Amino acid sequence: MKYRNFGKLDWKPSALGFGCMRLPCSDTAPMSQNIDEAQALKMIQLGIDSGINYLDTAYPYHNGASELVVGKALQGGYRQKVKLATKSPVWLIQKPEDFDTFLNEQLKKLQTDHIDFYLLHALGEERWGWVQKFKMLERAEAAIKDGRIGHLGFSFHDKPEAFTKIVDAYDGWTFCQIQYNYMDTDYQAGTKGLKYAAAKGLAVIVMEPLRGGALANPPKAVRAILDSSAQKRTPAEWALRWVWNQPEVSLLLSGMSALPQVEENLRVAGDAEITSLKPEDIAIIAAAKKKFEERTAIPCTRCGYCMPCPNGVDIPFNFELYNAAEVYDDVNPARFRYLRFMEERARASACVACRVCEEKCPQKIPISEWMPKAAALLGEKKV
Repeated sequence: MKYRNFGKLDWKPSALGFGCMRLPCSDTAPMSQNIDEAQALKMIQLGIDSGINYLDTAYPYHNGASELVVGKALQGGYRQKVKLATKSPVWLIQKPEDFDTFLNEQLKKLQTDHIDFYLLHALGEERWGWVQKFKMLERAEAAIKDGRIGHLGFSFHDKPEAFTKIVDAYDGWTFCQIQYNYMDTDYQAGTKGLKYAAAKGLAVIVMEPLRGGALANPPKAVRAILDSSAQKRTPAEWALRWVWNQPEVSLLLSGMSALPQVEENLRVAGDAEITSLKPEDIAIIAAAKKKFEERTAIPCTRCGYCMPCPNGVDIPFNFELYNAAEVYDDVNPARFRYLRFMEERARASACVACRVCEEKCPQKIPISEWMPKAAALLGEKKV
C-alpha cells in the first residue's frame, strides 16, 4: 500500500480508502438495507489488514445500514487501525440541536466515541445556506472541542463557483471530498477545484473515481482503445491510476461491492505512484475519453441560457442525465438520479413544448423534441 499526504495534517492516508456506499447486498434494490453482512465484514477487514487506513460511510448509505455494518467491522481491534469518516445529513437538520442528535446517533451506530473525519454531506449553494442558518459550524466546533469529532470537512455536489465560495468561507476546514475521474475534469469542482483546495492546504479526497462503475465497464469501442496499450490493465485500473497520478489527490475512495474488486484495487494501490503515468499512458486515456464523448447525443453545454423554464423543468440536468445514459451505455444510474433526486415538475415529462427555451439556446437544440425522448428513457421504471 502506498501512503500520501493529507493536506496540512501530520498523518499519511492510504492511497486507497474504503467507501461503504456500495457494500454487497442480498438484493438489487438501490441503496438496499439488506447488506450481506458476513461478506461486507470480510471485505472491510481484508482491506484494513492490507493497509487501508481510511473508511468512509454516511448517515443515509444503504438507508442507514452502512454505519451499523461499519461499526461491527471495526470491532476486535480494527477501530484502532483506521481513521473513520462519516457525514452529517445536512438536509435533515431543521434546528441547530439536530446536528448533535444525528452525530450522537452515528457514534452509537458506529460503536465509537469519536469520528476522526466528519463531513457536512453533499454541500452546494443551497445547502451552504442551511449550514449557516442552523449554525452547523458552531455545533461542529463544539463537538471538536469535546472530542466527538477530530476534523471537519465537506463533500460537494454543485457548480464550481459554489465550491470555491465554500472553501473560502470557513478557515476550519481540514479536507474536502469531490467527484473526480478522467471524464469529470470539468464537472462540479473539477480540476480547478482540486487544485484550488489543495493550494489552500486542504486535503482532497476523491469519490467516484470509476464514475459509479461506468469506467470499469465501458462500451466496446472504449475498451478497445484501452486494450490497445502495451500495458495490460483493466478499465478500472486505468481509471484508478489516472486519479492517483494527480499530486493534489490525498486519497481516492472506492465503493467496493465484491471481494475480487477489493483484491484488484489493493493490487493497483500497491504500486500507483504520483505522476507515474507515462505520456503514452495519458494519451491512451485521452483517446478513451474522446471516444466516450463522441457518444454524447445532445450537444448541451450546460450554459443555462435556456433557464429558467416557465414550467419549472430543469433542462440542463435532464440533458445531462440523458447524455450520461447514452455515453456510458447504462441507463440505470441516470434513471435513479432522475426519479430519486428530481422533483416531478423539474423532470422532462413536465415539458409542455412551449419552445420559449429554444429561442434562447445558443446551440439551437430542438429542446421540445428531446424532452419526450428523455422522459421515455429515464422515467420508465419506479425507484
